[in-house]
Amino acid sequence: MDKIEFEKLFLLCKSSLERFVYFKLPSKFDGDDILQEVAISAYKNIGEIKNPENFKAWVLKIAKNKCNDFYRNLAKKHEIPLDEMTDNVVSMNRYGITDTQIVRETLSNLADKDKQILFLYYFKNKPQAEIASILNIPVGTVKSRLHTAKQNFKKSYPFPPLLKESKKLKGEKVMKNTKFLPDIMPEYKITQSKKTPFDVKCEEAPGWFIIPKLGEKITWAMYDFPERTRSEVYDIKVTGRAIVHGIEGVEIISEERNTGNSSHKNDNCTRNFVAQLTDTHSRFLAESYMQNDIKIYHTFLDGDEFNMYCGEDNCGDEINLSPKGIIKRNGNIITSKNNEPATDITGRYNVEINGKIYDTVCFIDFAVYNPPVFAEKYIDQNGRTVLWRRFNRNDWKTERYNEHFNRKGNWSEMFPENEQVIVNGEIYVHWYDCITDYIL
Repeated sequence: MDKIEFEKLFLLCKSSLERFVYFKLPSKFDGDDILQEVAISAYKNIGEIKNPENFKAWVLKIAKNKCNDFYRNLAKKHEIPLDEMTDNVVSMNRYGITDTQIVRETLSNLADKDKQILFLYYFKNKPQAEIASILNIPVGTVKSRLHTAKQNFKKSYPFPPLLKESKKLKGEKVMKNTKFLPDIMPEYKITQSKKTPFDVKCEEAPGWFIIPKLGEKITWAMYDFPERTRSEVYDIKVTGRAIVHGIEGVEIISEERNTGNSSHKNDNCTRNFVAQLTDTHSRFLAESYMQNDIKIYHTFLDGDEFNMYCGEDNCGDEINLSPKGIIKRNGNIITSKNNEPATDITGRYNVEINGKIYDTVCFIDFAVYNPPVFAEKYIDQNGRTVLWRRFNRNDWKTERYNEHFNRKGNWSEMFPENEQVIVNGEIYVHWYDCITDYIL
């Protein structure tokens, strides 16, 4: 294989390679360094590859080894970057909710081997098999070291007893699964508050309302306007742990039912996802569905075919939300900085729905769905979505939906009764809402 052919093949798999490395490494800066090492190593060992069809798998294996080397070297140095961790990282670990400073002090008093194994297992979420590969030791040794390290941490930690792994984490909220959500969307009232918008931690998976944690489940429904009728219902639950391309997440099953008046009424569908919750983002790793009696699998390495709200740099949705000032709202007039796609908290609102009043912030999203559509969701201080609303730009896919709805014209003509807002100088029309059993 000559230099020109190598460069051509490397360019073809560059996108998949970047997704893999950026998922594995703690920062894009570290990822860029590893990508450079992968390119150099692959070119030096170009003689190993005989069949060009195997090039992608071969170079991804090199990337995997380089990522393992990164963590092996980090672990040998015993560098545990706790100062960079938020309180959330500590609260999410298997020891339950703890005080960050106390955890730092407890870890600092442990032996180097204990710090090493706890760092990889709890803070980097590495499965035991991968830790064995990183440290070049048997899995049995990993289990033994981990057990010893946990016992030593418990002995050193000043506030025992700690929660056992088999128990529910302190602070973890498991959503109750209820019967069908109402057939008709409940009336609601949105009133702007004079209070300052609050920062909020929203850990829900992009667009699906479920938190990617073991034990979580939720039911949500979609309501079409202006009729306010329920069109689809989703029963979703986390069923267990899963690993995609060496990255650990949780498996999510979605049981979906079409309950509207379309030709697809009573159609049922089951889909499987793998999602991951990090200290900064909630993201999807894989999806599967049936097509012509064939099960189709897509992962984050599949580029545009993996249409699961990947977000910037394929990292998903931010979970730590605060007002940035890049989207402004004045009544029904909404503007974004430089008229570009963005996400931002735009104000604080009381949402009265189903007999309750929720104190929320309005989070507007131009980025997940990309113009010419946008969504607004009202999130309470528990980090849960109370109400989610979808708007279309006036000219959005009108030809397709004129036929679907048997109507003519743009969206404001198809649905003159629906609410309208002006976004960056253009008309957007309300289409549908979503609510979950959280508000029942």
